[in-house]
Amino acid sequence: MTTALRLPAPDLTGLARVTERLAATATAHDRTGAFPADGIRATHEAGLLTATVAGRHGGPGLGVAATARILHALGEGDPSVALIAAMSLGVHHRQAVRPHWPEELYEQVLADSAQRPVLLNHVRVEPDLGSPARGGLPATVARRTAGGWSLTGRKRFATGVEGLDWLLVWATTDELAPRVGTFAVPAAAPGIEITHRWDHLGLRASGSHDIALHDVEIPDGNVVDIAAHGPGAEQDNRAGAAFHLPLAALYLGVARAAQRYFHRFAHDRIPANLGHPVARTDRFRRAAGEIALRLDSAEQLVFGGAERVDAADDTYTPERALGARVLADRHSVEAVGLAVRLLGNPGLSRDNPLERHFRDVQCAPVHAPQEDTALLTIGGRALEDIG
Repeated sequence: MTTALRLPAPDLTGLARVTERLAATATAHDRTGAFPADGIRATHEAGLLTATVAGRHGGPGLGVAATARILHALGEGDPSVALIAAMSLGVHHRQAVRPHWPEELYEQVLADSAQRPVLLNHVRVEPDLGSPARGGLPATVARRTAGGWSLTGRKRFATGVEGLDWLLVWATTDELAPRVGTFAVPAAAPGIEITHRWDHLGLRASGSHDIALHDVEIPDGNVVDIAAHGPGAEQDNRAGAAFHLPLAALYLGVARAAQRYFHRFAHDRIPANLGHPVARTDRFRRAAGEIALRLDSAEQLVFGGAERVDAADDTYTPERALGARVLADRHSVEAVGLAVRLLGNPGLSRDNPLERHFRDVQCAPVHAPQEDTALLTIGGRALEDIG
């Protein structure tokens, strides 16, 4: 597909300003759980929501490394905004790597994106199935109609659903020879119901609600992809491994925000029995060194791996990308946990941003494929290589 449309090029030199803008409202969004519309607008205005749209579609065509930098900056400011943005960036990235959308539909999405924030997300997890990363096929059913399809089913963790424009719903057809496909559903379509309000420990403003689809009708032209029923239609955890690096970068951004607060506390806290900041004590200096070591090494893994993906380095396998994400997530969680332990009660106080960072970073290892599934993939490849 070719288009005369030109989407704005993101200014990566201005990411710090976007971080500051998101950080100004992050606490309020966390408290209320309200959809962070102002943060999404700021992200759109900076040209970040369409950063991964391919050049052939009129987009900037940024790669995995630049996307990791973007999500790192957004994660520092407000990880709920970052996660919602990551879903759209991931959809555009997949289209850039392997064109599979109907041309007319994708042109519509991009034309709208040039004017306002347009949010997209794959809606795949189900109450009974759980994450498709562990195998299995959807219970959500797509039934043939005179002009297209009617979808019925239940989905979990539909991140950003209150602000989405398009839900990419994973469903099984009711044909004699069933197929499995992704169906683009306008978020405003009749029959979509939020069935459970997101009330989570972290990323509280991400709006990852559960939804039900009640005979939601879409035209034939809204089928994004469809394949024969069977193992080949299940999620391939290796295929999208590279884009897990930007997701890991998002949570490294959270950990960097926590680190900044830890440093500020260490310099400002002057106990009466010491007479000088705790930053001068061996205990805090060792902890600061451990945190820096974990985050610096994790960022080298993530950003270095992302650059190798962009360079089409054949030696950088999907297993290496999965492994980088596993280690980065571990380091992010452990680094923030260490900062909280050093602060004690102040670190767990809700008037302290460190408490919010601690809650948010716990979401890092939850994303599919989770650590055990990733390790199975990595271990299987390792044993094949040895064999």
